[in-house]
Amino acid sequence: MHTQPSLARRGAAEALGSALLAATVIGSGIMAERLAGGNLAVALLANTAATVAVLVVLIALLGPVSGAHFNPLVSAVAVLRRRLAIGDSAVYIALQAAGCCAGAVLAHAMFELPLLQTSAHVRTGPAQWLAEAVASFGLLSVVIGHRRSADAPWLVAAWIGAAYWFTASTSFANPAITLARCLTDTFAGIRPADVPGFVLAQCAGAALGLGLGGWLFAPARAPERR
Repeated sequence: MHTQPSLARRGAAEALGSALLAATVIGSGIMAERLAGGNLAVALLANTAATVAVLVVLIALLGPVSGAHFNPLVSAVAVLRRRLAIGDSAVYIALQAAGCCAGAVLAHAMFELPLLQTSAHVRTGPAQWLAEAVASFGLLSVVIGHRRSADAPWLVAAWIGAAYWFTASTSFANPAITLARCLTDTFAGIRPADVPGFVLAQCAGAALGLGLGGWLFAPARAPERR
């Protein structure tokens, strides 16, 4: 009989994964901006590659422990789909937010920047919000629709990598990451004032993903016998 890891172990996996994810997103943005010589396309390409790579590794490594959510949207949807207890989800979400913020501080420390910052990077407006809704919708559709757990690492990473480029917002699709990114005045940052709009758009996209994905990917029912 399979025994689920303790909540302490699952929480630790969520905190660690979230911290490393945020450190990669922010740290690779810092490195890319320094090396790209002002070429934003090259900087975004480097930022994308690092994010895709770390997602594959973290989901494959920590998925068997906690499910590798690293995202309050994923944890909330897991509760609604009865895959995660409400109390456990509260622990997950708190540790995801704390982990992502710790990852921002870690990235700053590695690049000898002030540890505590406030971003001045403006990201707001209907186009940005629509982009976040689309990115979050796609992410939750992948989470709900994938058939084998072994496929999750590359499917999630591939979606986020693509959405970095085809969405106007560069695909945050994660309230915890969004919070962490308001704490860095670097390539990956977002103004604190712009965070609520992003989070609301992310929640709307996730809700649509849950509704449509739950219907689209529902198991086929056997035909009734007459």
